[in-house]
Amino acid sequence: MRHVFIINPTAGRSGRARELLEQIRRAFPEGDHQVVYTTGAGDARRLAREAIEQGGPVRLYACGGDGTLNEVVNAAAGQAQAAVTNVPLGTGNDFLRMFGREARDRFFDITALREGPQAALDLIDCNGFLGLDIVCLGVDARVAAGVHRFKGLPFIGKKLAYILSLIVTVWKGITRYMEVEMGPIRHKGKTALVCVCNGQYYGGGFHPMPEAMPDDGMLDMLLVGDVSLLQFAQCVGKYAKGRYKECSHLVRDWHGNAVTVSSPGEFAAVVDGEVLRGASFTVRLSEEKVNFFYPAGLSWR
Repeated sequence: MRHVFIINPTAGRSGRARELLEQIRRAFPEGDHQVVYTTGAGDARRLAREAIEQGGPVRLYACGGDGTLNEVVNAAAGQAQAAVTNVPLGTGNDFLRMFGREARDRFFDITALREGPQAALDLIDCNGFLGLDIVCLGVDARVAAGVHRFKGLPFIGKKLAYILSLIVTVWKGITRYMEVEMGPIRHKGKTALVCVCNGQYYGGGFHPMPEAMPDDGMLDMLLVGDVSLLQFAQCVGKYAKGRYKECSHLVRDWHGNAVTVSSPGEFAAVVDGEVLRGASFTVRLSEEKVNFFYPAGLSWR
């Protein structure tokens, strides 16, 4: 078994990567591992693909945030000899949250990961781009996409960038015209959001579908149509805590394999934090799976 650590050196707080390297040296005293670094977008996917192409069983450690994990997952999907995990260097690491409160510390324990079990998990396919966690289309996707416009400005950190994007997005209006086909649900008109879940958390802690399981062969979906700012404010807290059923007059749910969303103009779909743009998206359960390994004793159930 080969062990390849794909490290995003810009993820998370300063010093975290150095702490990780010390752990790796302790876990692999004989040097039976490889450490590689990303330098830009797409590098994690390329490095993971190169490691897989060498042949034989390999464990890929995506050391960074949700974006690093997503790139490695897209490389390892459908590859029986490869398994993926996430070492939390990033500030989000939303997918790991469903493993419980100890997840960040346990997934940073390289020895526990090295010996941990693995499971074949479902994937979401959004116009051919794969995700492990959640796809959102609507006001939450516009907020996430808008963050990138503010993060590069002087003195603007990630949290402030999110707040600024939220203010601008809400100011421009919560809803957009969309056509949605979601199982038996046919919706045409103003739409606040469509959320498609394989995992349970996104957006830094939002927990829309607590019943979502990444290995049940099903996607769990929510649709919110036309809502006023007041209605949105009254329900967003419940939505964030997985209590969407308390807003059944505004939220419709469906548990199935696919949803299509289209609009007259271009809009954003966000897959595990990665922004896609188009006028139509088909979000479905992928035919491929990915092997995911994790510390013994933890579970997403």
